Amino acid sequence: MTDTQPMAHVPEKPSASAPTILVVTSQVVRGGISGRGLLFALERLGHNVWFVPTILLPWHPGHGKATRIVPPVSDFAALIDDLAGSEKLGEIRGVITGYLGGPEQAAAIAKLVKAVKTASPEALYLCDPVMGDHFSEDHGGLYIPEPTAEAVRDELVPLADIVTPNRFELGWLTDQQVETETQALNAARQLGSDRVLVTSSPAMRRNSISNLLVTQKAALAAEHQSMPKPPNGTGDLISGLLLSNILAGRSDEDALMRSAASTFEVVARSVKQGADELLLPQEQDSIAQPMAMVSTRRVMEARRRVSPSPVGL
Repeated sequence: MTDTQPMAHVPEKPSASAPTILVVTSQVVRGGISGRGLLFALERLGHNVWFVPTILLPWHPGHGKATRIVPPVSDFAALIDDLAGSEKLGEIRGVITGYLGGPEQAAAIAKLVKAVKTASPEALYLCDPVMGDHFSEDHGGLYIPEPTAEAVRDELVPLADIVTPNRFELGWLTDQQVETETQALNAARQLGSDRVLVTSSPAMRRNSISNLLVTQKAALAAEHQSMPKPPNGTGDLISGLLLSNILAGRSDEDALMRSAASTFEVVARSVKQGADELLLPQEQDSIAQPMAMVSTRRVMEARRRVSPSPVGL
């Protein structure tokens, strides 16, 4: 491993012409997770956002019993058909999908992604395979039904330009053990996507969180201090920020650095105030102008040596 250094962030104003992004994920009434958090963050950065909710919840289920309102399969499919046939579909330059309300939604979402790609061939699709983690019930595992997880794996992940699993999700998707950084890198390459961001990847430093970005050419890790009892929604946030930064034309290295810094800063400030949710409105300056410093390093692979130059991935 080489080229470990803290990297500062230069404040800059959000672009007035940020591209339109389509978000397909869950919606909560209270809190900053999933659709609520993504919409706020992306709109704060200047994006127009199309939003398709896959399920409505009162809050994150971790806060207590939560009623699930899932649209009927036929209604959801009809809504997707309307969007897929829209003459405005060519506006979209990026798609993010996250939490699904049921396995049948995957086929409809795949249809919409393909329609976006037809209308706007340069559009990027980011699949955040929200399905489980190491801290769910029984000390880690899926927190959605297995058929839904399988639908994400089989129908959505193969279409994605960018996939953003956490460490557990990466292991589940690839049926590989992910306990070391090398294992995370190898498993990420098995997904076959242009870019894979492994959140909560095994870190090299103690008491740290690593975000490992694996591309077709290289791998880069961004590490920062871990925070005690962080609010939910960090995976949603960093996924949205990564896509926004890539669509802005930044290098993979710069996009990772900025996304990790913003996420860490929002989390740290939220934890400091004792919040049980990400305080996105209160800490929105951290989304647009992150000032935190994160350590970045190139990851050496057994099959190739990656140059530790400051040039983007």
